[in-house]
Amino acid sequence: MKSQTAGIGFFGLAAMVVGTMIGGGAFNLPGAMAQGAGVGSVLIGWSITGLGMIMLAFVFQFLANTRPELDGGIYAYAKEGFGRFIGFNSGWGYWMSAWIGTVANITLIFSTLSYFFPIFSTEHRTFRLLMSALLIWGLFWLIRRGMREAALLNIVTTIAKLVPLFLFIILILFAFRIETFQIDFWGSDGFSWSHVFPQVKSTMLVTLWAFVGIEGAVVLSSRARHKRDVGRATVIGLVGTLLIYMMISIFSFGVMTQEQLAALPEPSMAYVLEAVVGPIGATFINIGLLVSLGGALLGWTILATEISYVASRDGVFPRVFNRLNRNETPVNALFITQLFTQIVTVIALFSEQTYLVLSSIAGIAALVPYLFSALFGWKEARRMHARRMLVVSGIASLYAAWLLYASGIEYVLIAMILYAPGIFVFMVAEREQGRPFLSRMQYAIAVLILLAATYGVYGLLTATIAL
Repeated sequence: MKSQTAGIGFFGLAAMVVGTMIGGGAFNLPGAMAQGAGVGSVLIGWSITGLGMIMLAFVFQFLANTRPELDGGIYAYAKEGFGRFIGFNSGWGYWMSAWIGTVANITLIFSTLSYFFPIFSTEHRTFRLLMSALLIWGLFWLIRRGMREAALLNIVTTIAKLVPLFLFIILILFAFRIETFQIDFWGSDGFSWSHVFPQVKSTMLVTLWAFVGIEGAVVLSSRARHKRDVGRATVIGLVGTLLIYMMISIFSFGVMTQEQLAALPEPSMAYVLEAVVGPIGATFINIGLLVSLGGALLGWTILATEISYVASRDGVFPRVFNRLNRNETPVNALFITQLFTQIVTVIALFSEQTYLVLSSIAGIAALVPYLFSALFGWKEARRMHARRMLVVSGIASLYAAWLLYASGIEYVLIAMILYAPGIFVFMVAEREQGRPFLSRMQYAIAVLILLAATYGVYGLLTATIAL
């Protein structure tokens, strides 16, 4: 058993929250937000997101403080509140979200490197594939040397990635023009709720992926030096990141119009700064993005490894995930995570899926554990007669449900395709523990997942669902 002094401290936990949230998404916010919304709708979208995510952060803080024995956070909350099968699906969804998000970040790394080195462009698939293998298995080698050491390295990369973001905000403030900011404030059709509402919905997937990682400290709660640091790191990390995101996306509308921002290639932030200070601005942001993505790859791999290990230790994931090496790293969970990351990277590179598509799928996969964490927070608040937390967790639950609706049926069905194989993985874990396959309720949920997945596959094959 680890000593308290050997665990991850407050700054390590906060860096995991900030470092996993601020990945490639932050550097693509100006263009991604402008593709579907005018600045007025973006402001409304950020207001909804800010309220919802702050409430969710308070739920995580509340649960970390009142139920510190539940290691693994969002997986453990779903399992404790709604049973083993729901807990498994929360862990499975989060695990998939983490390594699909890693694949998204790898595609953005190559897109960024192609700005400097044309060999990283999409025409050189074999080279990109070799470089992806180097990244993925280099992370395997690094993390297997120790989770705590990897978390300390994550602090360094988090600090490094904040420098270009702060400089960007300062420079575009000097270039900000109110007349540019007011152009098509509510979009080209002007203000009407029938036009604004779809625009607000379009910002939801972008903001969702931007905040996936809020649970970073909660997932690592079993490795925290002090349990009380988990909740504080979550709230402080979330509020700081929210302010950075809002300034990046909103201030950019004062430099370029919505139409201009929407037409920018990835990463759009580089080209906004290029318009302000010239090519050196794009170069600086692209270098900062590479540092940020490197840190995000590290953070997401740590979280994916930890969530699958904790679930296996509890007998919900198969036993193969539950083996520590001499550095106390879950080496089997790490290897399986990297293997799936490599497979999906090959598929993504050869199908030319974009960062936005992959990050959207990853964000939807993470919504299920978010929703059940918020609902468990509501159950706990009700049990403890904590009226304030009843309101907070109720808002967080409604926000997570709203995100599922706003993301669109296409992405939900695609997420179900990813959840469907998990049913058979759960069967393996249950057989290992000598438990019966599924209860009636679990069987009904499994059938619904399989039906939705089947319809999703049909939609992709017949092109009625397009990515």
